[in-house]
Amino acid sequence: MKAVRLTLISHAQTLAQKVGRFHLEDDPILKPGPEFYTDPAICVITAPERRARETAALFATSAWSSHELHDCDLGHWSGMSLKALQAQDPAGLRAWQQDLSANPHGGESIATLCKRIGNWLEAFKTPGRWLVVTHPFVLRAAMLHVAQCPPTAFHRIDVLPLAKLELSHAGQWRVQLTPMDSARVGVG
Repeated sequence: MKAVRLTLISHAQTLAQKVGRFHLEDDPILKPGPEFYTDPAICVITAPERRARETAALFATSAWSSHELHDCDLGHWSGMSLKALQAQDPAGLRAWQQDLSANPHGGESIATLCKRIGNWLEAFKTPGRWLVVTHPFVLRAAMLHVAQCPPTAFHRIDVLPLAKLELSHAGQWRVQLTPMDSARVGVG
């Protein structure tokens, strides 16, 4: 049985992340940033949103888009700042943070997102190395699924721009911790 190796990468920083608001579908990344070396043998998959596609372009000249990797649909909260949401719908925000099946925004619940990503992972059995550019919520859901954590851990995971999650599958999914690059270690 050949192993599947997935490296999930969170999209590059956007203005929405910088100012503390939920994304709109077509939010661009703030700046292109450096291009990253990617082995041509690694297939790149991207979520369909603009911020994911622009980030994938930093890694490869072409990428296959997968709708299953789309960001959580936050319904009428899309584009809202957290500060505005706390003022306009504090009960809805509290419910969404405490009950993962809640969707006071009229979009997709966190529980539904986690199930969607878990199903995608379980169906993904193509051997080889894959780079997947997607969203912080998707990385959280993948981590919960693979580590079999309770869904309540979802809001306890921080995913920064360009963060990576290494997964491998040879009979079962595993989180793969990789060594640190000693040349990039330092303080200040």
